[in-house]
Amino acid sequence: MRYTIPDKIKQLVPYQPLEGDYQIRLDANESYISLSPIQRQKLQEQFVNLPFHRYPDPYAKQVCQSFAAFYQVNPELVTVGNGSDELIGLIFSAFCGDNDKVGVFAHDFSMYQIDCSIFGVPCEVIPKQPDLTIQMDHAISYINQHQISVVVFSNPCNPTSLGVKREEVIKLLNKTQALIVLDEAYMDFWDQSLLDKIEEFDRLIILKTCSKAIGLAGIRVGFAVANQSLTVALKAAKPPYNVNCISQEIAKTILSDKEYLMMAMQQITAHCKWLNRQLEALAKEYPILEVVYPSDTNFIFIKTPLAKDIWEQLLKRSIAIRYMGDYLRISTGNEQENQTLLTELKQILEQYHGEGVR
Repeated sequence: MRYTIPDKIKQLVPYQPLEGDYQIRLDANESYISLSPIQRQKLQEQFVNLPFHRYPDPYAKQVCQSFAAFYQVNPELVTVGNGSDELIGLIFSAFCGDNDKVGVFAHDFSMYQIDCSIFGVPCEVIPKQPDLTIQMDHAISYINQHQISVVVFSNPCNPTSLGVKREEVIKLLNKTQALIVLDEAYMDFWDQSLLDKIEEFDRLIILKTCSKAIGLAGIRVGFAVANQSLTVALKAAKPPYNVNCISQEIAKTILSDKEYLMMAMQQITAHCKWLNRQLEALAKEYPILEVVYPSDTNFIFIKTPLAKDIWEQLLKRSIAIRYMGDYLRISTGNEQENQTLLTELKQILEQYHGEGVR
């Protein structure tokens, strides 16, 4: 039989991040805080002695220990991945059987549906409320009615920036039989994590990442935290040497630097809250910014019919944000970057002040 590329792959469009050089990058939810010269020097000294001719530790045990110490979890319950993206794909490919369906929410991380398509797993989209929040009782009814066996969602949510309180997630765990994959990539900016409950539930996997508050997007390291049986299954299913020795060394070192991590999380959160307030004030002055959503993350989500125009005009001014149809997603930058964004955005909005939208 002649081989043909499956339709599920042929219909996919390669991920296309924004390319080009921009003076201000607020489009990818990265941390604007770079490593200090002292941290960089320390890492360089450690790299000299790395055994590059050997495979890395397949379970990244030292990384798990540093992660566990910072987040106060059992290191035996931590699995390290090549970014949490790898772990999401691993869960769909290894944990979903022939009769399983994955449930994702509307307006959530786009890779969930893409991975379902790649691995041939049926996917149900669970509706949110018109204000983009999750009404948990409705969600639970939908999950049970449609016999969804795996539910994955980001909390707080990317891209909406809205969070679900921990008691609501616990209700979801108690009132469904589904495996709940809770993506807490942005939970470092909020206080509703379920990490402290991980051993109480046998159907919960929590995903974490080094790419946001920890400021290590370039090394591609993510984590799955789950009870003993789920962790054993994850470690058995993952590739044996999935995280390289350089990434392991960097993650281990920075995760052990509690003072740096706390400073970064607090500073980023403060800057995002300030930017959120300024954008809300701007929306009162320019109602064409229809909704500025309250943020539990390091970015702000905005609804406006001018989304494409604003995005394009900011690019011309060397400011990159994320364009998402009728929405804009703006990562917080440092104080100067945020102020520059606001100045340029106000100039753009002034063009439409008192006029209809074209």
